[in-house]
Amino acid sequence: MASERATNSRETAGQVPSPGKAALHMVLPSDGDLHEPTLNFLASCGLPVRRPSARRYTATIPALPGVEVLFQRAADVTQKVEEGSAGLGITGLDRYLESHGDDERAATLIEDLHYGRCDFVLAVPDSWLDVVTVADLADLALEFHQQGKQLRIATKYSRLLRSYLFEQGINYFTLVPASGTLEAAPAAGYADLIADLSSTGITLRENRLKTLEEGTILVSQACLIGNPALISASVEGLRLARAIMELMEAHLRAEPFYRITANVRGGSAQEVSATILARPDLAGLRGPAIARVYNVEEQDWHSVSLLVKKEQLLDAVDHLRTCGGVDIAASQVSYLFDGYSAAYHHIFDNPGAAGVS
Repeated sequence: MASERATNSRETAGQVPSPGKAALHMVLPSDGDLHEPTLNFLASCGLPVRRPSARRYTATIPALPGVEVLFQRAADVTQKVEEGSAGLGITGLDRYLESHGDDERAATLIEDLHYGRCDFVLAVPDSWLDVVTVADLADLALEFHQQGKQLRIATKYSRLLRSYLFEQGINYFTLVPASGTLEAAPAAGYADLIADLSSTGITLRENRLKTLEEGTILVSQACLIGNPALISASVEGLRLARAIMELMEAHLRAEPFYRITANVRGGSAQEVSATILARPDLAGLRGPAIARVYNVEEQDWHSVSLLVKKEQLLDAVDHLRTCGGVDIAASQVSYLFDGYSAAYHHIFDNPGAAGVS
């Protein structure tokens, strides 16, 4: 009983239990704006996460036995991957770039998972009428320096911001680390301006702040990161990591596509293809796939299959109709695999993967 209470106490405090015998550990955000979208994204990839309760910090992916999910604060995901507690992780690109220290132990495998999009921007008070661009801010920083003062910038991302400011030729400033709401910093008087994440800009405007022209430091979104050396150390772990990466990539690639099929009458496949290809922009991703329809009564029907983007769907349907198409059906593509997985090959290109075949 004492041991059980100790275990429950550790979980309640937010500490991750020691990893078990799973071949691959994957760490996911347990909080913040990425928590629910990440679970939804994995489910859409055919990788739903089964978590016994919201208080448990471990879970499984039933579709891939051997994978154990660890839930951690979004700010700690990169560290957990880098230290070897997990082979894969999902976090924001902004958090990864801010906190990672070793490219060989924490690398981006899929940089854009198509959700969690936001901008890391510089924002100044509306009352700064003469400060509109980053160049204006550079002039102001120099003016402050000449007066013996420093431009104070509140931010949660000191590493990213410092690098950006130096690149813009802004060398005189003081960064004010902050963990709470940054929008109030200028009004409260502990900073002159802020550098923060913004999705819509509404919160900035409501707090009488404006973004600077060319003041977007980073466009961020959810990304998949991994520890190539750790993943490559196990044949089973590598197999599971590959499955996850392949399904994610194929789902993301398939997202904008629909498969259209129709029956078109024609004397031969060549004749039907010529009719379809009269509009090459509506003839599919790599052209139409055509097969003869075997019918006892009529022998001049062919089945046509096209892969088109969603915005072309109705135009492609109309084109098939003009070609004599009937029985037209359309379905959204769930997965679209390419000739190889770019994320998987990233591991083989990494020195840590030497000897893996």
